Amino acid sequence: MMAYSEDHIALAAEYALGTLDADERAQVATMMAVDQGFVAMIEAWERRLGALNQMVGSVEPRPEVWDRIKAAAGLAEPQAPMMLPDAPPPVFNAPEAPEASAAVDPSNVVRLSSAARRWRNAAAASSAIAAALVAVIAVGLYQPNLFRSKPQAQLVEAKPPEAPPSSAQYVAVLQKDGGSPAFILTVDAATRNFTVRKVGAAAEPGKSFELWLISDRLPRPRSLGVIGDSDFTARPVLAAYDPEVINGATYAVTVEQAGGSPDGDPHSAPVFTGKLIESVPAAR
Repeated sequence: MMAYSEDHIALAAEYALGTLDADERAQVATMMAVDQGFVAMIEAWERRLGALNQMVGSVEPRPEVWDRIKAAAGLAEPQAPMMLPDAPPPVFNAPEAPEASAAVDPSNVVRLSSAARRWRNAAAASSAIAAALVAVIAVGLYQPNLFRSKPQAQLVEAKPPEAPPSSAQYVAVLQKDGGSPAFILTVDAATRNFTVRKVGAAAEPGKSFELWLISDRLPRPRSLGVIGDSDFTARPVLAAYDPEVINGATYAVTVEQAGGSPDGDPHSAPVFTGKLIESVPAAR
């Protein structure tokens, strides 16, 4: 993890808020591709700002806003009343008169009375509920703020995520004559470890890419090893060099025989070159 300046922290916060323009978002995307610590800082901002968003209450649109919504939806004109077809009159079949001699069962009378009483109670409860809903809707139309709770102001201090102490980080784009990037070289100044990310270069069959450090402080180019076939190659070999040599050197990639140079000297002209630039400042 590396230390970040206030500009980097603000850039991560604005990315989480979505207020950056296209060029700034492209810059953040490049930094996220090479710096997992910067990705973690953006995710920390998203968690903090997401909690603030949950504390914001809903806002009722103004009447003129509703009018514009109705106009856009084609509902500005008064709606014609719904006409239902006349239902045919019900037909009642006259029950057959019971025989005078039939006996009446008292238990049937009790059961019918209980059922009628339950239906009357259910109908009364439904009517009461419907009346209450009509009253609530009417009050809401004429006094919309009556049932709306007043938002309570809360002061929330949003602290930027704490970055662990670390040193600077440097990045070099290795390319040919200003063309598309072939490799991206990242150097951690604290450990002097470097990582090479393969971007657009493809090795020839039976050949290998080899990375070299070229400095006017050294009598000849120094090999930093063969770049592997995977997307990332990491090595700690820069620990043997002074920071002045590392920061001021030119980094070059040559095409060598399979497995790299056999004698420690380059056997072809550099194909891709680049110099380090500071991408993350040192902690103060």
